[in-house]
Amino acid sequence: MKSIPPHRIKTISEYHLHRGLPKPEHPLVSVIHFDELEQLNSLETSYIFDFYSIALKRNFDSKVKYKYGQQSYDFDEGIMFFISPNQVFSVETDGEYKLSGWMLLVHPDFFSHSTMAKTIKQFDYFSYSTNEALHLSDKEETIIITIFKSIQQEYHSNIDKFSQQLIITQIELLLNYSNRFYDRQFITRQTNNNQILIRLEQLLIDHFDNNKIIDNGLPTVQFVANALHMTPNYLSALLKQLTGESTQHHIQNKLIEKAKEKLATTDLSVSEIAYQLGFEYPQSFSKIFKSKTNLSPVEFRQSLN
Repeated sequence: MKSIPPHRIKTISEYHLHRGLPKPEHPLVSVIHFDELEQLNSLETSYIFDFYSIALKRNFDSKVKYKYGQQSYDFDEGIMFFISPNQVFSVETDGEYKLSGWMLLVHPDFFSHSTMAKTIKQFDYFSYSTNEALHLSDKEETIIITIFKSIQQEYHSNIDKFSQQLIITQIELLLNYSNRFYDRQFITRQTNNNQILIRLEQLLIDHFDNNKIIDNGLPTVQFVANALHMTPNYLSALLKQLTGESTQHHIQNKLIEKAKEKLATTDLSVSEIAYQLGFEYPQSFSKIFKSKTNLSPVEFRQSLN
Protein backbone atom coordinates (compact mmCIF):
# COMPACT_ATOMS: atom_id res chain seq x y z
CA MET A 1 0.00 0.00 0.00
CA LYS A 2 1.41 3.35 -1.04
CA SER A 3 2.05 5.67 1.88
CA ILE A 4 0.45 9.09 1.84
CA PRO A 5 2.93 11.97 2.28
CA PRO A 6 2.40 14.26 5.28
CA HIS A 7 0.09 17.23 4.87
CA ARG A 8 2.31 20.30 5.21
CA ILE A 9 0.67 23.33 6.79
CA LYS A 10 2.80 26.42 6.28
CA THR A 11 0.79 29.13 8.03
CA ILE A 12 -1.49 29.47 11.02
CA SER A 13 -4.18 30.90 8.73
CA GLU A 14 -3.95 27.73 6.65
CA TYR A 15 -4.41 25.62 9.80
CA HIS A 16 -7.50 27.64 10.78
CA LEU A 17 -8.98 27.05 7.34
CA HIS A 18 -8.15 23.32 7.53
CA ARG A 19 -9.91 22.97 10.87
CA GLY A 20 -12.95 25.11 10.08
CA LEU A 21 -11.97 28.06 12.27
CA PRO A 22 -12.38 31.79 11.60
CA LYS A 23 -9.30 33.64 10.43
CA PRO A 24 -6.78 34.13 13.25
CA GLU A 25 -6.66 37.46 15.06
CA HIS A 26 -2.92 37.58 14.30
CA PRO A 27 -1.21 35.84 11.34
CA LEU A 28 1.70 34.59 13.48
CA VAL A 29 0.00 33.39 16.66
CA SER A 30 -3.26 31.73 17.67
CA VAL A 31 -4.71 30.28 20.86
CA ILE A 32 -7.45 27.71 20.34
CA HIS A 33 -9.85 25.88 22.62
CA PHE A 34 -10.47 22.43 21.17
CA ASP A 35 -14.22 22.84 21.55
CA GLU A 36 -13.96 25.26 18.61
CA LEU A 37 -12.60 22.63 16.24
CA GLU A 38 -14.64 20.59 13.82
CA GLN A 39 -14.65 16.82 14.27
CA LEU A 40 -12.15 14.88 12.21
CA ASN A 41 -12.85 11.38 10.93
CA SER A 42 -9.88 10.45 8.77
CA LEU A 43 -8.32 7.05 9.46
CA GLU A 44 -4.76 8.37 9.46
CA THR A 45 -3.40 11.83 8.76
CA SER A 46 0.21 13.01 9.02
CA TYR A 47 1.12 16.66 9.34
CA ILE A 48 4.16 18.88 9.19
CA PHE A 49 3.75 22.36 10.68
CA ASP A 50 5.98 25.31 9.81
CA PHE A 51 5.25 26.69 13.28
CA TYR A 52 5.33 25.66 16.94
CA SER A 53 2.40 23.88 18.54
CA ILE A 54 1.94 23.64 22.32
CA ALA A 55 -1.09 21.64 23.41
CA LEU A 56 -2.85 20.66 26.61
CA LYS A 57 -5.11 17.74 25.71
CA ARG A 58 -7.46 15.69 27.84
CA ASN A 59 -10.53 13.44 27.74
CA PHE A 60 -9.33 11.68 24.60
CA ASP A 61 -11.49 9.08 22.95
CA SER A 62 -9.85 5.65 23.26
CA LYS A 63 -10.04 5.32 19.47
CA VAL A 64 -7.47 8.08 18.98
CA LYS A 65 -3.72 7.59 18.83
CA TYR A 66 -1.10 10.25 18.24
CA LYS A 67 2.42 9.44 17.17
CA TYR A 68 5.78 10.85 16.11
CA GLY A 69 7.36 8.57 13.53
CA GLN A 70 6.67 5.02 14.78
CA GLN A 71 6.26 5.96 18.45
CA SER A 72 2.58 6.03 19.50
CA TYR A 73 0.79 7.02 22.68
CA ASP A 74 -2.79 6.63 23.90
CA PHE A 75 -4.04 9.84 25.49
CA ASP A 76 -6.37 9.15 28.39
CA GLU A 77 -5.65 12.01 30.79
CA GLY A 78 -4.63 15.67 30.81
CA ILE A 79 -1.16 15.98 29.33
CA MET A 80 0.94 18.40 27.31
CA PHE A 81 3.06 17.85 24.28
CA PHE A 82 5.14 20.13 22.11
CA ILE A 83 5.79 20.19 18.37
CA SER A 84 8.48 22.26 16.72
CA PRO A 85 8.53 23.31 13.05
CA ASN A 86 9.23 20.53 10.52
CA GLN A 87 8.37 17.61 12.81
CA VAL A 88 6.11 14.91 11.40
CA PHE A 89 3.02 14.41 13.54
CA SER A 90 0.37 11.76 12.89
CA VAL A 91 -3.19 11.10 14.03
CA GLU A 92 -4.78 7.67 13.79
CA THR A 93 -8.45 6.93 14.49
CA ASP A 94 -11.14 4.47 13.45
CA GLY A 95 -13.95 7.02 13.48
CA GLU A 96 -14.99 10.57 14.37
CA TYR A 97 -13.45 12.07 17.47
CA LYS A 98 -13.72 15.24 19.50
CA LEU A 99 -10.90 16.88 21.45
CA SER A 100 -10.83 18.75 24.74
CA GLY A 101 -8.19 21.20 25.92
CA TRP A 102 -6.10 24.06 24.56
CA MET A 103 -3.58 24.63 21.80
CA LEU A 104 -1.19 27.49 21.14
CA LEU A 105 0.23 27.97 17.64
CA VAL A 106 3.21 30.29 17.20
CA HIS A 107 5.17 30.97 14.04
CA PRO A 108 8.94 31.47 14.59
CA ASP A 109 8.66 34.90 12.95
CA PHE A 110 6.52 36.03 15.90
CA PHE A 111 9.69 35.97 18.01
CA SER A 112 11.71 38.13 15.61
CA HIS A 113 13.69 40.83 17.44
CA SER A 114 12.96 39.01 20.73
CA THR A 115 15.28 36.93 22.91
CA MET A 116 12.74 34.13 22.60
CA ALA A 117 13.92 33.58 19.01
CA LYS A 118 16.96 31.85 20.55
CA THR A 119 15.75 30.72 23.97
CA ILE A 120 12.81 28.69 22.64
CA LYS A 121 15.36 26.34 21.03
CA GLN A 122 16.79 25.60 24.48
CA PHE A 123 13.64 23.79 25.62
CA ASP A 124 14.57 20.19 24.83
CA TYR A 125 11.01 18.87 25.15
CA PHE A 126 10.18 20.19 21.68
CA SER A 127 12.21 17.21 20.41
CA TYR A 128 10.67 14.63 22.75
CA SER A 129 8.48 11.86 21.36
CA THR A 130 4.79 11.72 22.10
CA ASN A 131 5.32 8.86 24.54
CA GLU A 132 7.48 11.26 26.55
CA ALA A 133 4.66 13.75 26.96
CA LEU A 134 4.21 15.83 30.11
CA HIS A 135 1.62 14.47 32.55
CA LEU A 136 0.11 17.20 34.73
CA SER A 137 -1.30 17.10 38.23
CA ASP A 138 -4.59 18.92 38.83
CA LYS A 139 -2.72 21.85 40.37
CA GLU A 140 -0.25 22.02 37.49
CA GLU A 141 -3.04 21.82 34.94
CA THR A 142 -4.79 24.77 36.61
CA ILE A 143 -1.61 26.84 36.29
CA ILE A 144 -1.18 25.95 32.61
CA ILE A 145 -4.83 26.68 31.77
CA THR A 146 -4.57 30.05 33.53
CA ILE A 147 -1.64 30.98 31.27
CA PHE A 148 -3.51 29.80 28.17
CA LYS A 149 -6.45 32.01 29.17
CA SER A 150 -4.13 34.99 29.74
CA ILE A 151 -2.69 34.54 26.26
CA GLN A 152 -6.19 34.18 24.84
CA GLN A 153 -7.33 37.39 26.55
CA GLU A 154 -4.42 39.36 25.13
CA TYR A 155 -4.84 37.66 21.75
CA HIS A 156 -8.45 38.85 21.48
CA SER A 157 -7.69 42.38 22.73
CA ASN A 158 -7.12 45.29 20.41
CA ILE A 159 -3.64 44.96 18.94
CA ASP A 160 -1.25 47.71 20.03
CA LYS A 161 2.51 48.15 20.38
CA PHE A 162 2.53 46.18 23.66
CA SER A 163 0.56 43.17 22.46
CA GLN A 164 3.38 41.13 20.96
CA GLN A 165 5.73 41.47 23.94
CA LEU A 166 2.96 40.69 26.44
CA ILE A 167 2.06 37.50 24.56
CA ILE A 168 5.73 36.51 24.28
CA THR A 169 6.13 37.02 28.03
CA GLN A 170 3.18 34.69 28.68
CA ILE A 171 4.56 32.09 26.24
CA GLU A 172 7.92 32.18 28.03
CA LEU A 173 6.10 31.70 31.34
CA LEU A 174 4.24 28.71 29.87
CA LEU A 175 7.48 27.13 28.68
CA ASN A 176 9.28 27.69 31.97
CA TYR A 177 6.44 26.13 33.95
CA SER A 178 6.50 23.19 31.54
CA ASN A 179 10.22 22.83 32.20
CA ARG A 180 9.58 22.79 35.94
CA PHE A 181 6.82 20.19 35.60
CA TYR A 182 9.00 17.93 33.43
CA ASP A 183 11.62 18.13 36.17
CA ARG A 184 8.99 17.05 38.70
CA GLN A 185 7.93 14.21 36.39
CA PHE A 186 11.45 12.81 36.38
CA ILE A 187 11.43 12.80 40.19
CA THR A 188 7.94 11.38 40.76
CA ARG A 189 8.58 8.49 38.37
CA GLN A 190 11.56 7.37 40.43
CA THR A 191 10.78 3.63 40.31
CA ASN A 192 10.40 3.52 36.53
CA ASN A 193 13.43 5.74 36.10
CA ASN A 194 15.58 3.45 38.25
CA GLN A 195 14.60 0.61 35.92
CA ILE A 196 15.86 2.71 33.02
CA LEU A 197 19.20 3.11 34.81
CA ILE A 198 19.41 -0.66 35.25
CA ARG A 199 18.60 -1.22 31.58
CA LEU A 200 21.18 1.38 30.53
CA GLU A 201 23.86 -0.28 32.66
CA GLN A 202 23.07 -3.71 31.23
CA LEU A 203 23.03 -2.34 27.68
CA LEU A 204 26.50 -0.84 28.10
CA ILE A 205 27.87 -3.96 29.81
CA ASP A 206 26.56 -6.10 26.96
CA HIS A 207 28.07 -3.79 24.35
CA PHE A 208 31.49 -3.61 26.00
CA ASP A 209 31.76 -7.24 27.15
CA ASN A 210 30.69 -9.04 23.96
CA ASN A 211 33.13 -7.43 21.53
CA LYS A 212 30.29 -5.57 19.82
CA ILE A 213 32.51 -2.49 19.90
CA ILE A 214 34.97 -4.05 17.45
CA ASP A 215 32.19 -4.57 14.91
CA ASN A 216 29.99 -1.55 15.64
CA GLY A 217 32.27 0.99 17.31
CA LEU A 218 31.55 2.88 20.51
CA PRO A 219 27.85 3.15 21.37
CA THR A 220 26.46 6.56 20.48
CA VAL A 221 23.87 8.55 22.40
CA GLN A 222 21.42 7.92 19.55
CA PHE A 223 22.05 4.16 19.69
CA VAL A 224 21.49 4.03 23.46
CA ALA A 225 18.35 6.19 23.26
CA ASN A 226 16.89 4.01 20.49
CA ALA A 227 17.59 0.86 22.49
CA LEU A 228 15.75 2.34 25.49
CA HIS A 229 12.89 3.61 23.26
CA MET A 230 13.48 7.28 24.07
CA THR A 231 14.64 10.39 22.31
CA PRO A 232 18.26 11.40 23.02
CA ASN A 233 17.28 14.70 24.66
CA TYR A 234 14.71 13.09 26.95
CA LEU A 235 17.14 10.36 28.04
CA SER A 236 19.92 12.85 28.79
CA ALA A 237 17.53 15.10 30.73
CA LEU A 238 16.32 12.10 32.73
CA LEU A 239 19.86 10.90 33.48
CA LYS A 240 20.98 14.36 34.53
CA GLN A 241 18.09 14.48 36.99
CA LEU A 242 18.89 11.01 38.37
CA THR A 243 22.69 11.02 38.33
CA GLY A 244 23.87 14.51 37.41
CA GLU A 245 25.48 13.15 34.23
CA SER A 246 24.39 13.03 30.60
CA THR A 247 24.08 9.92 28.44
CA GLN A 248 27.45 10.71 26.86
CA HIS A 249 29.10 10.77 30.28
CA HIS A 250 27.58 7.39 31.16
CA ILE A 251 28.98 5.91 27.95
CA GLN A 252 32.41 7.42 28.62
CA ASN A 253 32.42 6.23 32.24
CA LYS A 254 31.75 2.66 31.12
CA LEU A 255 34.50 3.01 28.52
CA ILE A 256 37.03 4.14 31.14
CA GLU A 257 35.94 1.37 33.51
CA LYS A 258 36.55 -1.22 30.79
CA ALA A 259 39.85 0.39 29.77
CA LYS A 260 41.13 0.28 33.37
CA GLU A 261 40.19 -3.39 33.58
CA LYS A 262 42.16 -4.22 30.43
CA LEU A 263 45.16 -2.14 31.50
CA ALA A 264 45.22 -3.85 34.90
CA THR A 265 44.57 -7.46 33.93
CA THR A 266 46.16 -7.93 30.48
CA ASP A 267 49.49 -7.39 28.77
CA LEU A 268 47.84 -5.84 25.73
CA SER A 269 49.48 -2.70 24.38
CA VAL A 270 47.65 0.62 24.57
CA SER A 271 47.08 0.43 20.81
CA GLU A 272 45.55 -3.05 21.09
CA ILE A 273 43.27 -1.94 23.92
CA ALA A 274 42.24 1.14 21.96
CA TYR A 275 41.29 -1.09 19.03
CA GLN A 276 39.29 -3.46 21.24
CA LEU A 277 37.41 -0.47 22.65
CA GLY A 278 36.37 0.77 19.24
CA PHE A 279 38.96 3.46 18.56
CA GLU A 280 40.50 3.81 15.12
CA TYR A 281 43.38 5.87 16.50
CA PRO A 282 45.15 5.12 19.81
CA GLN A 283 45.75 8.84 20.32
CA SER A 284 42.00 9.42 20.57
CA PHE A 285 41.71 6.72 23.23
CA SER A 286 44.63 8.14 25.21
CA LYS A 287 43.18 11.64 25.05
CA ILE A 288 39.77 10.67 26.45
CA PHE A 289 41.37 8.39 29.07
CA LYS A 290 43.56 11.20 30.37
CA SER A 291 40.69 13.69 30.35
CA LYS A 292 38.75 11.35 32.65
CA THR A 293 41.56 10.10 34.93
CA ASN A 294 44.30 12.77 34.72
CA LEU A 295 46.65 9.94 33.74
CA SER A 296 47.66 8.54 30.37
CA PRO A 297 46.96 4.80 29.87
CA VAL A 298 50.69 4.09 30.32
CA GLU A 299 50.84 6.18 33.51
CA PHE A 300 47.76 4.39 34.90
CA ARG A 301 49.32 0.98 34.24
CA GLN A 302 52.59 2.08 35.88
CA SER A 303 50.70 3.37 38.93
CA LEU A 304 49.40 -0.15 39.57
CA ASN A 305 52.97 -1.30 40.20
